[in-house]
Amino acid sequence: MTTQPDAERVARVALTWLFEPGNRVVWELVRQVGAVEALGVLLGKGLPDGRLRATVAARLAAGDPRRFAETALRRGGRLGARLVVPSDPEWPARVDDLATLELDTGGRIDQDTRPPLCFWVRGDPPLGETLARSVAIVGARAASSYGVHVAGDMAHSLAERGWTVVSGGAFGVDAAAHRGAIVAGGRTVAVLACGVERPYPVGNTAMFGQVLEQGLIVSEWPLGAEPLRHRFLVRNRVIAAATAGTVVVEAAARSGATQTMGRVLALNRPAMVVPGPVTSAMSVGCHAILRANPYAHVVTSADDVLEDVGPIGEYLQETPRGADRERDGLDEESSLVIEALPARGASTPEEIAAATGLGVRAVLRRLSFLELAGLVVRRGEGVELAGIAGRTKPFTPGKAP
Repeated sequence: MTTQPDAERVARVALTWLFEPGNRVVWELVRQVGAVEALGVLLGKGLPDGRLRATVAARLAAGDPRRFAETALRRGGRLGARLVVPSDPEWPARVDDLATLELDTGGRIDQDTRPPLCFWVRGDPPLGETLARSVAIVGARAASSYGVHVAGDMAHSLAERGWTVVSGGAFGVDAAAHRGAIVAGGRTVAVLACGVERPYPVGNTAMFGQVLEQGLIVSEWPLGAEPLRHRFLVRNRVIAAATAGTVVVEAAARSGATQTMGRVLALNRPAMVVPGPVTSAMSVGCHAILRANPYAHVVTSADDVLEDVGPIGEYLQETPRGADRERDGLDEESSLVIEALPARGASTPEEIAAATGLGVRAVLRRLSFLELAGLVVRRGEGVELAGIAGRTKPFTPGKAP
């Protein structure tokens, strides 16, 4: 005996079949009256919004939305795909922040940015738990070897530290990020712009199989949905909202990755950018983001990423610095004396005084200190830099005599 899908789930699937996800009017209506009643209103003849009315008429010509939804839910159950709705324990709470996302640009895709009505999910781990500690890594499909290397290495390091790597499943940077997490034995999530039963692109089919073994494949669109171009742009708002922060590795001047970063910045999430060669077309978008947005940060490693997205104080790093040198602890006068000595040969105290502008007595005091430190040696009437063989002990910075 087949269990009949509950009305709420049927209504939400039907609504995502009738309208593209993120629709502002539809989401607001569902919020006010619930999915079941909202579907009834939108299918009724008194719908005031002319654009929505035209959409409904066009979709109804293709079939009954409720019957489609019931069929999709049964088919999803057979394929191992489950529907996750906001009332479910595994709903990812971060995506609800899309309810307040406002963008300054025009166009339907930039206006219809409301939260998903539901998610189709393939894979075992709970969706919300998997996304709780997650970072998105996105970038160019036509990635360079540099971009593929950086994305894979960064994803591997994040996965090793227990963070989920989220991306869009595309060629290039996306695939490198997924594979880096897979090799590390960590979790990864592919957020698609089509049905979860037909991951796109098909050239990554083997990779999607590996993603399912260690993570999740997720989509807002019902089974059978085509990967239409505009849907990738709609999908990007979910990647931005569902994760703790987003890294762009490579991006052309106009790309989906830069569009995703616009949503990340609007949501006040950590926006991280990997810089690239100024001669590379695949770095133009990255550098443009950094120039235009003071809240976008340069990152060059997983350590940088975790410092931005981790709990305060958990991943603090020391400021990078070069290796310690013997001369680092010298006082100013001693440094002047050292710099005045030639690379080869000796100088007299008088010559050093003339070169540094210090008095001869001050030079003699500095030379005595430097000789004790093993940095200079006396040669007749003069002084020269000590070679390795002439140093009697390692120099430990201390107070000069």
